[in-house]
Amino acid sequence: MENKRKALGRGLEQLFTNERIDFDSFEKNIINEVSKKEIIDLKLDEIRSNPYQPRTIFNEEALQELAQSIKEHGVVQPIIVKKSIKGYELVAGERRTKAARLAGLTTIPAIIKDFDDKQMMEIALIENIQRENLNPVEEAKAFQNIIEQTGMTQEQIATKFGKSRSYITNLLGILNLPENVLKEVENNKLTLSHARTLSKIADKEKVETLAQKIIQDNLNVRDIEKITSNNDLPKRNKINRNSYNRKYNIYENTLRDKIGTKVKITNKKIEIPFDSEKDLERILEIINIKIEGD
Repeated sequence: MENKRKALGRGLEQLFTNERIDFDSFEKNIINEVSKKEIIDLKLDEIRSNPYQPRTIFNEEALQELAQSIKEHGVVQPIIVKKSIKGYELVAGERRTKAARLAGLTTIPAIIKDFDDKQMMEIALIENIQRENLNPVEEAKAFQNIIEQTGMTQEQIATKFGKSRSYITNLLGILNLPENVLKEVENNKLTLSHARTLSKIADKEKVETLAQKIIQDNLNVRDIEKITSNNDLPKRNKINRNSYNRKYNIYENTLRDKIGTKVKITNKKIEIPFDSEKDLERILEIINIKIEGD
């Protein structure tokens, strides 16, 4: 195993640990470790998607914008692929590949590396989380798939992907929802906060009825918390009865869903932890704060 790590280099070595991976540095390390001769032009029709790609919905407008950029400047950064029985499988660069096809290209610069199934799953999920947010259902199913395929614990998943343990637990919990309700989450008609609250209700029919009421009446999370606090409503988990704590818990959960990291509200203060300068920039971008001179 140690020899394999050295052969893969710094970029891929990260995949053998449970430490958090920064996708930008991961991809940069791989590109920096190969010579120009190892970056080759592959035919686009020989490349297929990563079989573990969690994203099922792509933003068409964003793809068109990227395609236009590729028409003007070409593909600036090579994609990463692995050799398969027929052609190649994408490891990183799904959006670049789709946009290159839209731009009318027939080939794309690529680096060929060897990966196992576990690494393919992790890379695809990390790229999508850090580059462009997955919808909650895609993210939950991807995490669940990794747990089932690799045996990683929720704690290990949380550490490696830069999330809190409670975020992972709550996210996986929404998979208990009926399929038609999950579809509404995928279509952005229900938020993750809505989905998490609904997932605490055991009665499937009541979940479906309440989901439609949320959509039709445009109910917010506080409205739903009031409804689900009804003692006659069968629940999967006990809900905190302290109204003060519940109010702040709603705010914390909503901010956590928005930012993707654990947020704490205490004593008239909001605490938002970050792991690196890159992570801070990501958080500032999400809350639409721009620093002059950047």
